[in-house]
Amino acid sequence: RCPDQNHTHTNVTIRFGLLNARSIANKSFSLNELFTNRNLDALFLTETWQRDGEFIHLNELCPPGCSAVGQPRPCRRGGGLAVVHQDKYICRGMSTDDFPSFESQMIKIGSSSVFYCFLIYRPPGPAGAFLSDFSDFLTSIIKLEKVLILGDFNLHIDNNSSSPAMELLAMTDTFNLKQHVSGPTHKKGHTLDLVFSLGLHVTNVCVEDVHLSDHCGVFFDLCVPLEPKPAPRRAKRRIITESTAQDFCALFNPSLLNECPDVDEFIQCFATHCSSILDQVAPVKTNVTRKWSCPWINENILNLRRTCRKTERLWKSTQLEVHRLHLKDLITSLNKMIKEARSSYFHKLIATNKKNPKVIFDTIQSIVSPAVPAAPVLCKADSNDFLNFFTDKIRDIKHNIPPPSGRLTLSDPPLQTWSSFDPVTLEDISALLSKTKPSSNSADILPHKFLVGVFDTIGPWVTKFFNLSLTTGLFPSSFKQAIIEPKLKKTTLDPTDFKSYRPISKLPLLAKILEKAVSKQLTAFLETHQIYDTFQSGFRQRHSTETALLKVSSDILMAADSGKSTVLVLLDLSSAFDTVDHTIMIERLRDLVGMSGHVLDSFSSYLTGRSFTVSINNFQSDSADLLCGVPQGSVLGPVLFLLYVLPLGHIIRQYSDVSYHLFADDIQIYCSFNSSEPHKLSSLINCLSELKQWLNDNSLQLNSSKTETLIIAPDSAIPGIKHHLGDLSSSVKTKLRNLGVIFDQDMSLEFYSKHLVKNCFFHLRNVSKLRSMVSTNELEMIVHAFVSSRLDYCNSLFTCLNKKELARLQFVQNSAARLLTRTNRRTHITPILKSLHWLPVLYRLHFKILVLTFRALHGQAPAYIASLIQPYSSTRSLRSSGQHLLMVPRTCFSTRGDRSFKAVAPRLWNDLPLHLRSMDSVESFKKHLKTLLFKKAF
Repeated sequence: RCPDQNHTHTNVTIRFGLLNARSIANKSFSLNELFTNRNLDALFLTETWQRDGEFIHLNELCPPGCSAVGQPRPCRRGGGLAVVHQDKYICRGMSTDDFPSFESQMIKIGSSSVFYCFLIYRPPGPAGAFLSDFSDFLTSIIKLEKVLILGDFNLHIDNNSSSPAMELLAMTDTFNLKQHVSGPTHKKGHTLDLVFSLGLHVTNVCVEDVHLSDHCGVFFDLCVPLEPKPAPRRAKRRIITESTAQDFCALFNPSLLNECPDVDEFIQCFATHCSSILDQVAPVKTNVTRKWSCPWINENILNLRRTCRKTERLWKSTQLEVHRLHLKDLITSLNKMIKEARSSYFHKLIATNKKNPKVIFDTIQSIVSPAVPAAPVLCKADSNDFLNFFTDKIRDIKHNIPPPSGRLTLSDPPLQTWSSFDPVTLEDISALLSKTKPSSNSADILPHKFLVGVFDTIGPWVTKFFNLSLTTGLFPSSFKQAIIEPKLKKTTLDPTDFKSYRPISKLPLLAKILEKAVSKQLTAFLETHQIYDTFQSGFRQRHSTETALLKVSSDILMAADSGKSTVLVLLDLSSAFDTVDHTIMIERLRDLVGMSGHVLDSFSSYLTGRSFTVSINNFQSDSADLLCGVPQGSVLGPVLFLLYVLPLGHIIRQYSDVSYHLFADDIQIYCSFNSSEPHKLSSLINCLSELKQWLNDNSLQLNSSKTETLIIAPDSAIPGIKHHLGDLSSSVKTKLRNLGVIFDQDMSLEFYSKHLVKNCFFHLRNVSKLRSMVSTNELEMIVHAFVSSRLDYCNSLFTCLNKKELARLQFVQNSAARLLTRTNRRTHITPILKSLHWLPVLYRLHFKILVLTFRALHGQAPAYIASLIQPYSSTRSLRSSGQHLLMVPRTCFSTRGDRSFKAVAPRLWNDLPLHLRSMDSVESFKKHLKTLLFKKAF
């Protein structure tokens, strides 16, 4: 760890609070005030009454610099626990055993010197069952040396004649736990809220009415040895104003760049010159980074807050009921005023940025999603630990890959060659810059917004060193240094576990623009010469997860219609992008793609000599070399990976009974066969074996434990098929997630639709909390972003759904429409949908299928989609000639072939009017198609 913090602990007095909140929903801001006014380090809350997945009120009650860990009651309403703590202490939730008679939440505080807090809530019920469960609970934590147990036990500890209460005290005394609360904690005069400790020094315990529920608050100090508070982090930044760009342009001197024939020297001179000018017009300033404050706090709120404190002091001195009631009313008014001010603030923020979806999405997420726990990084040594973890992870994967077999995958030599790049123009770079999303990187020569402002001045010189790089075959060294920012994969994961983090790679802005210029030429070359694998859908224009799944599902359904069973195998690769072998990659580019000359030199230079550092909490690690892998966060990396795995298709195509589809590093292979053809499964198994060997030979690791197999067949046939799969039988599942959609054994998608409905209603509940903050138009945009987008994802597959499941999805859309229009459930839904101009779910999927069919007929869709539809032709001259009709395949079953894209698309297309089928513009087709479907629906 940090050299100056090894084994150094100081006794710190921290202030804790305990309260049965009786719902935090309508008092979140009052609890926020309580936390701040009492100078608490942690507040333990019982009976939060929060639902699973609801974080809005937890976020509201967190002051700046604090986080909350919530645990809702899992089964029914009520209950629920939460802990609010300051971020300067390392706190994380731990899993505990479940006990039926009480709720518990475990919090671990500290890193090297730790103690454990257990928050308890016992709902009313038989005391005997609770005492038995609590005894088992105490036995399970007996190995812990420093323990704090607190909560609402719902036992009258003040009553010596209460046998359950006395038995609880005797039990805790047996475990050497000391109880610290005396006096009533409930308005009826009983002591229900208790604090027990073991190995901890608890002092200054006081019980006070905080006027927020029928329970009093319990406050106490805890003296514990914890790591010292880290010094305030200092960040460097430049203050850029509207006049800075003009001042920069006036000082820019291009003559200093004329004598730089080497690209690295040119960029070094360019960066030095730009930096020296910025030092004059916008010098670097160092400041202490501060937590985000509450910008909605206004003078009226501050005045009412002062009045509350004044009234509280008056009540404490007089103890008169009239003063207590007045204080309670003031606290309620303050909570309401803060809530309204916060709503108004977010309303203005969303309205101001209505054309910036990212700001709106991030704002909504900050309201409805849990706060991201801070990473425990206090110094450079901690960031080095992240660096070592990421490098060790890839090294271990490479080490576990068996040595190559020495066998070569034969492929035809390239018929095309590519030896030189076309020069890029100033207009090309300007267009790429305008389409680049704003981002920040400490390695940037100029920030994105500032670069756009001065591009007219520096653009010719950026163009010059871009072309210098392309003509010399050298990728700039400074463009090959990435900064990794670890991000938690999920907010529920342990922030102290490195495995919980996903490395987010950031490259310099100019490097990404140069890559985009190269990628544009590379993509054009690959498409012109048809080098891409036909069944590769990742990172390709007009290809998507939906088109990939549409092809696979259509094949499976048509096979089922003809009486065939299908075995589908999904393969998972471990960190595939990070283990690519550079030598093999360059050989692929030369021998399969046809690169040579400066083009091959450029890609060789691009891949080699790369390095990265880890930056987190303003601490930057040492640098480490990247000896393998395609660059994460880059533009060219994904395309290069597609070329790296090109031989996969060549291997699979050797097995005529096996079909496949790829989406970047997601591989799925499937085999369809009649009941009399189980021998075809041997082709699938042999193909899988050869794929494994090829992956090993190419430095890619197949994660066998995550390989999943699905058998699409009648239930009676599945055991026999499974028997023929050999070792693959252990991976057979009843359902599996395929690119976000859950496939099942009969391809009904029933489980997926139920999961989708549940997910949509979860987000709909969160969106409903935002109604007071946004206008109707803004709320509609949010509904589309969080709910409609989920209904539309891969909805062309919903032809597999029966009427009941489609009705469930329609119910989601109806609920969203009612929320938006503020109408009750008794109001007829058709006029509401019509007023919103929303197509019902069934017509939305028809719209998606028909647009995709139009694109396929006009060469704007993947070739594998176009192969599923066939224009109708007749040997005789009939009235149907020239009608732009499609051939409808013969099918046998309404629940199989009739639901495939191959059958649905022609039927829907042929039902369209001739003028629609005859259109040649996709935008015009979409416009008129929606009008037609809208008339049909309403």
